[in-house]
Amino acid sequence: MVAKAAARALAARGIHYGWLMVALTFLFVVCSAGAMSIPGVLLTPMSRDLGWSIGDLSGPLGLRVALFGLVAPFAGGLILLYGPRRVLTWSAALLIAGLIVAITMTTKWQLWLGLGVVMGVAPGMTALVLAATISTRWFTARRGLVLGILSAGNATGQMIFLMPSAWIAQTYGWRMALVPPAVAIGILALLFFLFSIDRPADIGLAPYGEDKVLPAPPRPAGNVFALSINALGLGLGSLMFGVLAFTFFVCGVSSFGLMPHFVTLCGDFGIGPIVSTSLLSAIGVFDLVGTIGSGWLSDRYDNRWLLAGYYGFRGLSLIWLPYSGFSLIGLSFFAVFYGLDFIATVPPSVKLTAQTFGREQAPLVFGWIFAAHQLGAGIMAFAAGVSRDAFASYLPAFFTAGVLCLAAALSLWLLRGRGGPVLTARPA
Repeated sequence: MVAKAAARALAARGIHYGWLMVALTFLFVVCSAGAMSIPGVLLTPMSRDLGWSIGDLSGPLGLRVALFGLVAPFAGGLILLYGPRRVLTWSAALLIAGLIVAITMTTKWQLWLGLGVVMGVAPGMTALVLAATISTRWFTARRGLVLGILSAGNATGQMIFLMPSAWIAQTYGWRMALVPPAVAIGILALLFFLFSIDRPADIGLAPYGEDKVLPAPPRPAGNVFALSINALGLGLGSLMFGVLAFTFFVCGVSSFGLMPHFVTLCGDFGIGPIVSTSLLSAIGVFDLVGTIGSGWLSDRYDNRWLLAGYYGFRGLSLIWLPYSGFSLIGLSFFAVFYGLDFIATVPPSVKLTAQTFGREQAPLVFGWIFAAHQLGAGIMAFAAGVSRDAFASYLPAFFTAGVLCLAAALSLWLLRGRGGPVLTARPA
């Protein structure tokens, strides 16, 4: 087996196989995030070529994000039953199929099928639940840092794919801009299939930071739906779950719900697609720094107050945006402060979930928390497009998202005085 040979080679060099799992997962997240973010850059050329309004195009984007979130709660069950290796391969095959439908579409039902249904279900099969699974199975020490790295893959995907995609769209048309991520996803899925291992115990390893090999738990009874519903019942009995679900809903509203419209927003103020895409890539660069930094901080400080600070700063940056004048300098400042905080909320949220519900149940419970994130993102992705069609402006959507972020920051105070971030969950 290729993976076992690689494990022996890494062990001979004193490298824990968990770091190869992180690298493989990170690269796949980069490619899938690029595929998910590119349509936001292509809204204007797609509208011009197909004769459909921005509102028409926003509907499938909203459905995609919502389906992403609705499937995510069951990703934990899928991964628990079938392992990360097989589930990621299935997800990659669907992603490629959705991109092919989008590349060849000429009618609205194909738009809804490719960019809406298929590209919503496919990433939902792994979502951030994959990152939670890899970090909790393979790492005890450095878990926050690993979460930061894997979460930052979303930003890196934007950084790598968005500017080349904007150039390809201008030079060769928007359809050709969707080809590179499809090819990259296929290559990374093959590498993951060849080299990934579901659990450290499968090759006789202890998780990083431990000395004892943890035996693989028995295969859980029941199906994917039963496992996920049971995890929801476990979560509903915890205040931690309620607060994290609400704050992650706001995270979705204020991040992936808005960013598909950022290039079009800049265009409304006379900023060309190359410049606006560069700003979006800058958000990705600073998010890469901010999310990895957040993972490092989450290993050292109280994750509740880190989250309160992140949501507070994000809210202030969104409320300030309409007053920036939409100059290049103002938007650059926004890209820095908003980017540092874009998905920095992920490492402390996952760590609080793992500390509350345990190594095996955490990915299942976090799937439901992530569903709230994507529900918020889906609602805002659609609402922002409607706002532009109705009021000729995106600014009400951005201001509303900023106010909700401040409310999320305040909600973290509900967790004060609970004896620190390590809480005890009810038995599964």
